[in-house]
Amino acid sequence: MSLARRCSRTACARPAVATLTYVYADMTAVLGPLATYAEPHAYDLCAFHSERLSAPRGWEVLRLSLDQSLPGPTEDDLLALADAVREAARPLPPVAAPAQETGREVARRGHLRVLTSD
Repeated sequence: MSLARRCSRTACARPAVATLTYVYADMTAVLGPLATYAEPHAYDLCAFHSERLSAPRGWEVLRLSLDQSLPGPTEDDLLALADAVREAARPLPPVAAPAQETGREVARRGHLRVLTSD
């Protein structure tokens, strides 16, 4: 079994290059680059089917750039990610134990207490 995602169209075995999602509230079909992971409410399409895509009457098709030559993460992005991982891995400082009460309760108003100092 291949790990590459295939076109969602019936009987099409071509590799997927784009992801189609629907925005029902706006009556819009959005065709964009292949999503990072497969989602049950999105359709992966091959180049052939993504070019021939049409929407129902009254709907708009929004085609986002399918440019696969987009640059990957920059060195600054990778350094920021490494710093965030280091920060998250630092142990938390020990929590100080709550101080012992030294007074005697004299009165109470709801959740508040009045204490005398001894």
